[in-house]
Amino acid sequence: MKIIGITGGVGAGKSTVLDHLEKQYNACVLQADKIGHLVMEPGGICYGQVIALFGKQIIKNDKTIDRKMVSDVAFGSEIMRQSLDAIIHPAVRQFILNQIEQQREAGCSLVVVEAALLLEEKYDAFCDQVWYVHTDQEIRIERLMKSRGYTREKALSIIKRQASEAFFRQNTDYMITNNGLPEETWRQIEEGIKKL
Repeated sequence: MKIIGITGGVGAGKSTVLDHLEKQYNACVLQADKIGHLVMEPGGICYGQVIALFGKQIIKNDKTIDRKMVSDVAFGSEIMRQSLDAIIHPAVRQFILNQIEQQREAGCSLVVVEAALLLEEKYDAFCDQVWYVHTDQEIRIERLMKSRGYTREKALSIIKRQASEAFFRQNTDYMITNNGLPEETWRQIEEGIKKL
């Protein structure tokens, strides 16, 4: 079984790469962001801790956590953001490691782990290779404005908070440029798979 870690900045089109790996190469895809939501669901490992940190006002009528409220508070306070990360990140990492083991036992040949903070969280330690999905900043801004309804300023401020292109290039094994035609991206994925 091979494990590819996929990282890159917001709006780079990582999900396009993941979808292709899932469809064409039958990869089991694990997304840190989605798992982060999962561990905060009622009955999830972080549910109680997040409520203890943010207070009962974050519980919605259906007993789920109001993630927008949590995110607004966390982005407004560095201490709250760090406290939230300290709860969520270890749980997400453990969940991913458990899934990898289950996939190994199930005979899966390719697992893809996607995380914006893949390198910062040291996920590269259990990946055979780390791929960086690169897209020019201007295209990323346009994508975020279109897909998430962000203003140009908000898109830019999020991009500025993330790791630099130089950091990604230095710390990854392979780069996919995702600026234009999907066929060009597919070709690079195929090349990366061959090298794996």
